[in-house]
Amino acid sequence: MKARIYHNPSCSKSRAALTLLEARGVELEVVDYLNDPPSKAALASLLDKLGVPAQALVRATDQELTTLLAGGARTADRVLDLLLQQPSLLQRPIVEAGDRARIGRPPERVLELFE
Repeated sequence: MKARIYHNPSCSKSRAALTLLEARGVELEVVDYLNDPPSKAALASLLDKLGVPAQALVRATDQELTTLLAGGARTADRVLDLLLQQPSLLQRPIVEAGDRARIGRPPERVLELFE
């Protein structure tokens, strides 16, 4: 099965997940989402595959999130728009395979897609 990883090469968790997948021989499409951000449709698809609230796509520890979402509803549409404007806020890594996806926190979680 081919998989796609939304990867930030500067992130240790993202690098660890990538290494785990490569060691298992998973055929990967690596998306450097900082240089090639996903579209709103791609983000919405990820959200469906993850089965989590939209805010789960955003790095919870990022102080910028609180500022950017202050004073407004935290709807899925607003969160996706925020990620389009600030792709660095995207949780990482995210791996999708077929109709499922996992956030790699911890990195070993992505292996659930291949069990």
